[in-house]
Amino acid sequence: QVQLVESGGGLVQAGGSLRLSCAASGRTFSTNSMGWFRQPPGKEREFVGGISWSGRTSYADFVKGRFTISRDNAKSTVYLQMNSLKPEDTAVYYCAAGKDDAATYGFQYWGQGTQVTVSS
Repeated sequence: QVQLVESGGGLVQAGGSLRLSCAASGRTFSTNSMGWFRQPPGKEREFVGGISWSGRTSYADFVKGRFTISRDNAKSTVYLQMNSLKPEDTAVYYCAAGKDDAATYGFQYWGQGTQVTVSS
């Protein structure tokens, strides 16, 4: 199995920044694709961004230009740098991993989430 643990969440004012981290352990060879999702209060979980083993990224339209996803394969860690945060970014943020191309086969492993709260 793959275990994913998120960290870095917290309370920040609108316009501020946070960097989330996700550390993977276990069968890390099954983490070809990594991604971030979020679940705002009262809403469904939604895709934020994804990154392949080679570092190619994709993003949801609502975070383009503000969020950046990256990974350090040597540390088995993926990051989400969030800038220009808005109150509507408030959500529980989840890390996910897929053993293959997640765009085709999806994600198989999930972390427990970290809370991000943006105040106005």
